[in-house]
Amino acid sequence: MASGMTCALGRPSSRRAAQGELRRDATAQHRWTNRVRATIPAHITQWADGVIKDFNDRVFRDPHRAYHARDRGRYLYLDRVDDGVPHRIARLEYTGSIDNWGFAIFKYSDERYDAEEWFFPGAGYVDGTLAGALRAGVAAYP
Repeated sequence: MASGMTCALGRPSSRRAAQGELRRDATAQHRWTNRVRATIPAHITQWADGVIKDFNDRVFRDPHRAYHARDRGRYLYLDRVDDGVPHRIARLEYTGSIDNWGFAIFKYSDERYDAEEWFFPGAGYVDGTLAGALRAGVAAYP
């Protein structure tokens, strides 16, 4: 087989092409590994818990209705508990700044978080801050 051609199984026929694929795979694996290890620093999580508590006290004023946060990796998940039943509201992505969170609303129609969805009640509140995300969640899911 000539260099640059593939065999019947779709594999590269040349050693150079195969090595290039291995390098690409190793680079992709490295990027994936770095993303998994990225976490929200503990002091940011504590700060977020305080902001959420203040928001709950100020806006809901009801012990049976409150936002709760869970952090996993670089994401902070905002859930709201209404009468003991948790509801997924949004997912924030920590970008290294408390004023520039990535935002994804939870879409119950698809059962997933969607960072591309911007046509929902409260989208105007999303401004990169945690407080904006909390306000957007209340407007989207009253």
